[in-house]
Amino acid sequence: MSKVLIIGGGAAGMMAGVFAARNHHEVHILEKNEKLGKKVFITGKGRCNVANACDTEELFPAVMSNPKFLYSGFYSFGPQDVMNFFEEAGVPLKVERGNRVFPQSDHSSDIIRALERELKKAGAKVHLHTTVKEIVKKPEAEKVTGVILEDGTFMEGDAVIVATGGFSYQSTGSTGDGYRFARELGLKVTDISPSLVPLKTKEDYIPKLQGLSLKNTGLTIKNGKKVLYEDFGEMMFTHFGVTGPMILSASAHIGAKLAKAENGELCAYLDLKPALTKEQLDARILREFETGQNKQFKNVIGVLFPSSLTPVMLELGGIPAEKKIHDISREERQHFVDLVKAFPFTITGMGEFKEAIITKGGVSVKEINPGTMESKKISGLYFAGEVLDLDAVTGGYNLQIAWSTAYLAAQAIQ
Repeated sequence: MSKVLIIGGGAAGMMAGVFAARNHHEVHILEKNEKLGKKVFITGKGRCNVANACDTEELFPAVMSNPKFLYSGFYSFGPQDVMNFFEEAGVPLKVERGNRVFPQSDHSSDIIRALERELKKAGAKVHLHTTVKEIVKKPEAEKVTGVILEDGTFMEGDAVIVATGGFSYQSTGSTGDGYRFARELGLKVTDISPSLVPLKTKEDYIPKLQGLSLKNTGLTIKNGKKVLYEDFGEMMFTHFGVTGPMILSASAHIGAKLAKAENGELCAYLDLKPALTKEQLDARILREFETGQNKQFKNVIGVLFPSSLTPVMLELGGIPAEKKIHDISREERQHFVDLVKAFPFTITGMGEFKEAIITKGGVSVKEINPGTMESKKISGLYFAGEVLDLDAVTGGYNLQIAWSTAYLAAQAIQ
């Protein structure tokens, strides 16, 4: 039996604590906040997208950085294992579009409470308002011996699991402590950047659409003629650009490409009617035209769009708003169809850390044993969750990384 110190009481820290305590280790979770799971509480807009109910092999394409490193983790504690864990812990789950898994209650607090119950049941001790200042190792050997707390107290431990999170949502306590611990112990930390962030845009008509949400929308992002990313889903316009699940996932794919793009810009297009081909859309518009031959264009076209989108479509559509339907040429109509199928905007930048859901980069996975999450250099030192150089798109995949890596670390401790 070992004395295990877990730095951080977020998703990875709590899950590691449950399994380490179930294995009869003496477990202490050291959390600097006033409660556990502060970031878990706000994930999935407060609903907590706890996993993705896909087959295990389908997880890997969703991982942006170092997917192969997660092979052991995902196959040891995959989506079905996570779902079973929470169901057995008293949280009924449901699966929504895109295989996203949520608590039936739609309350992230149920996930946190379940983990707290399991920690208590297994005998883990939780220390709130407890900040770790330093991880200590033997001077003569590469082995951890414990941690020094902010007040100078030395806390002895046989194993230390660093589950401090990344650098996003700093109000939840993710202030990069884990990167500092790793560097102080001689481990490599890759450059970090915000990921799963809103995108900034150039055009003045985008802020006019602020607050408008679109479901079932197609997105294409290009660099010149080269298609960099395509997706389908939900998005929203903001006062500075675009956001929403589809946009956040796009940000994970295009960050590096945007930085290298000419003028630092990428072209993007929304397909506002992806269920219709151009021919079908043209036929639909023609039907509207036939019933309103003597009406003005602006009074007919509104049925196709949400009210706030119509003025912008009129602005960009090339057909004067007051023009009578019977005077609109086939070319003008075709141009309007093209606009509906490829509504243009220019991506000029990414959101900042304060807006980022997760952090890209972190403790280099080359420093870590993929089967145990233990440092290759320092025995008894483990890393789990977002502190590692691992990140994925939205849809429950990032929490899956946290659960899987935490499980491996906990099971590896002797």
